[in-house]
Amino acid sequence: MSDIEKNEQNSVRELVAFRVGDQEYCVDIMSVREIRGWSAATPLPHSPVYVRGVINLRGTVLPIVDLSCRLGYGDIAVDQRNVIIVAQNGDQVVGLLVDAVSDILTVEIDKLQPTPDVASEVAKEFVRGVIAMEDRMIRFIEIGRILTPLQSVAA
Repeated sequence: MSDIEKNEQNSVRELVAFRVGDQEYCVDIMSVREIRGWSAATPLPHSPVYVRGVINLRGTVLPIVDLSCRLGYGDIAVDQRNVIIVAQNGDQVVGLLVDAVSDILTVEIDKLQPTPDVASEVAKEFVRGVIAMEDRMIRFIEIGRILTPLQSVAA
């Protein structure tokens, strides 16, 4: 592969876009292992409020994070239309409960604009940047920022 081809590949990212309520977010497709339908989670005592519980994913216990709750929007009213995005950050694998997957995007990296300074520090903690695409404003979430507090729960 030539250097030009490598540079062209590095300047483009593929993202999985999804909805949480009426808001649209995305994550890097490289962190997504699979997307599956909702299945009821078994609650765990004393887990953080945004952890719905755990499910059995082909013999592996998978914690389920209610992304709406994690982002401060309150719990998702779960039904069969919800989906779980199974995401990985390093050795940690987690299911992100969202309302729906909306798109697979191919975005030039320079289209990712930094989170505005007017956003709160909490917003900046989760949202790495914003993509303005046609009439959509899609917030890019860094999976590691969502999962970091779970490490202390799992330990």
